Amino acid sequence: MKNITISDVADALGVSKTTVSRAISGKGRISNQTRERVLAYIEEHDYKPNVIAKSLAQSKTYNIGVIMPAEYDIIDLPFFQSCLFGIQEIAASKDYDILLIISPPGDTRQLERILANRKVDGIILMRTFVKDSQVKMLSQKNVPFITIGSTYVESAIQVDQDHKSACFELTSILLKKGLKKIALIGGNENFVVTQNRLAGFREAFSQLKLPVREDLIYLNTEHSSQLDETVEDILTKNTDAVICMDDALCTQVLKTFRKKNVSVPGDMKIASFYNSTVLENYIPSITSLSFDEKKLGRAACKNLMEIIEGNTPQKITVLGYQVIPGESTE
Repeated sequence: MKNITISDVADALGVSKTTVSRAISGKGRISNQTRERVLAYIEEHDYKPNVIAKSLAQSKTYNIGVIMPAEYDIIDLPFFQSCLFGIQEIAASKDYDILLIISPPGDTRQLERILANRKVDGIILMRTFVKDSQVKMLSQKNVPFITIGSTYVESAIQVDQDHKSACFELTSILLKKGLKKIALIGGNENFVVTQNRLAGFREAFSQLKLPVREDLIYLNTEHSSQLDETVEDILTKNTDAVICMDDALCTQVLKTFRKKNVSVPGDMKIASFYNSTVLENYIPSITSLSFDEKKLGRAACKNLMEIIEGNTPQKITVLGYQVIPGESTE
């Protein structure tokens, strides 16, 4: 069966293609009677305007840009992949396609070029930074955008997981077991998520009126050589437990423990911030935190679509988490 075109609709009804476009888009001056005739015809004949025709009629590209950081650990890939699946699910339901943009932190050149060429109707940022030039630039240009992750730019609409509460609860579980000397190992301190987790860690000590051992907080431990030195330092301080801010760090710490014959949980308790496939078969099982990244992507894309359609979604959406108890903290 031949797909009818906008010209076919216009010829059949004896009107111009402009009139048909106006009826479809809901914009421009035409009578209600003509609009109803056009809409009734296209419904009867199952007319589906192609994306190019729709974009011309509605001044939209039907593309959204998704910005992924150029620098990430391979362990982060499942997180980004699951988020993208969620974004794609919602985008496809709205006849939108995704333009994936891989950009170094702080570099706005590629983003500026895409916006200047009007290639997208909105942007989703998949990682936020303490000093975030991309968020600031998007805010100044009044471009519809959403951040996956918290940001200090107040005008931004954000979708995030509750990292602060999650780290607070995970730390509290260990403290209530009588473990006082707890080390926290994290990555880049320029990531807002790192700062949120650190805040949750500190708050857990504060609520129980216990002092935080500042010498047991290790950030920016992104390279294996740094991590080996960190573990060495932790062991010399008779530490009770270690919380790792992601599974990449936890995996490396566990490898170093094995080399040094440190028993888990006998000699040291350990917990991780994700229950990814990397650790799911580890023996003993690792106490960890579970998040739904696909749900995060869906929420971000739904909110972006709201903005594109002229609505105002909730400014901050925070998704929950689940603590997965394991043998590593028993």
